[in-house]
Amino acid sequence: MRKYFSTRAVKPALLPLTEIAFARLLGVFAVLVMFALAQPAHARGTPDSFADLAEALTTAVVNISTVQSLEAAPGPEAMPDMPPGSPFEDLFRDFFERQRRGDQGRPRRVQSLGSGFIIDPAGYVVTNNHVIKDADEITVILSDDRELLATLLGHDPKTDLALLKVESDEPLPFVKFGDSDAIRVGDWVMAIGNPFGLGNTVTAGILSARGRNINAGPYDDFLQTDAPINRGNSGGPLFNMDGDVIGINTAIFSPSGGSVGIGFSIPSAIASPVIAQLREYGHTRRGWLGVRIQTVTDEIAVTLGLDKASGALVADVTPDSPAERAKFEPGDVILTFDGQDVPEMRDLPRIVAATEIGKEVDVVLLRKGEMKTMSVVIDELDESPPTVTAAVSPKAMSAEAESLGMTFAAINPDLRERFGISEDMNGVIVTEVDPDGAAAERNIRPGDVIVEVGLEEVITPDDVLNRVKQAAEAKRKSVLLLLDSSGEQRFVAVELSEG
Repeated sequence: MRKYFSTRAVKPALLPLTEIAFARLLGVFAVLVMFALAQPAHARGTPDSFADLAEALTTAVVNISTVQSLEAAPGPEAMPDMPPGSPFEDLFRDFFERQRRGDQGRPRRVQSLGSGFIIDPAGYVVTNNHVIKDADEITVILSDDRELLATLLGHDPKTDLALLKVESDEPLPFVKFGDSDAIRVGDWVMAIGNPFGLGNTVTAGILSARGRNINAGPYDDFLQTDAPINRGNSGGPLFNMDGDVIGINTAIFSPSGGSVGIGFSIPSAIASPVIAQLREYGHTRRGWLGVRIQTVTDEIAVTLGLDKASGALVADVTPDSPAERAKFEPGDVILTFDGQDVPEMRDLPRIVAATEIGKEVDVVLLRKGEMKTMSVVIDELDESPPTVTAAVSPKAMSAEAESLGMTFAAINPDLRERFGISEDMNGVIVTEVDPDGAAAERNIRPGDVIVEVGLEEVITPDDVLNRVKQAAEAKRKSVLLLLDSSGEQRFVAVELSEG
């Protein structure tokens, strides 16, 4: 007998199971979606190989060979004393005879090798300035071993960049600049160059750090990589995994002279506009604000009412400069410039230099405890001498001494003559410094002129004492002094003694 089952009878039993399975499926799907969303947008796995990328890019990387003529150092005028009958006597005599016959003083031709890369099929080549510096002759050696004589179109010592031009009967392979701001610490990178003159060599690694300052120049903002870079790699490209140049390999940190996994590259964000200017003008055109700045230390930040040490402290304003015309003042702390934050003093020169000449920008600054927004029109920097420089800031130290550990007096003709103080300088002159006091530890010296105390102008010694007393009564740990040392102004936060 055939049995029939009603679908209505089984639905109540199946529906809960179906709902549970569907709920579980939704849960798994949600987890997968959340995991996918949590992954970085540009994250990539370890490449199976760099071969395809290297093959596509190597032909645009070149070797740079330079020749420089140097005057030979004069040799000794007389042959050194040798024991009579010495087997080396004849050898030395022949050598010095050749020197006397004209070999001495003859110019020597010194060769050096580096790397570079082509950025235009018409033959524009980028390299480091130090690779071609003082060269009498520059030769670009292509990947197919062709040698082309190069012309130097322009160079920029401050960023260590140079642009060359070679002539070729056919278009040359080239690479393009990428966005160095988009690459992240941990991303894969690949370097190609000419280490030790061996010829094109490919190495790979990751981006180790950003924003490195190695004191190579005023605009240091290096990328750090562990891709092996050695002598001869200078001027060669650092690529991202899209094959774009995101850095120019420039320096290494190495006790031995070989790679220890710490290499530094100029970011393309800095290099690309510099190269564009060298190509158009033959030199760089940088923005100029006209201030001398120094670091905001923790002690200075406290005296100015900042929550943390940040920004660039204006120590002096250059006469007839954009800053003077916009009424900037010593003691201003520049916090943002044209919409960009200024986390540290060293960031400001780079930001100003990259600003379009003639552009009117807004600058947010702190002045005597109040936030202000100033508008300033940027001029072109006269590269000699530079007027946007960084003053060396004193290191934080502690001390205990009354009256800041120094003796000061009103400026008079005798003191002006004694310390070489200019006639237009006003303030209170430091005459003695306690070697164990707070002033000495801040590198304050006799002859320094105290121009301001607590951002207020001082004329007499009593002015200084009153400002110091006010700072002590306000329970401040230090007092801010503006000093003039032989025409150079700087701010110093001097700790107040307890008690």
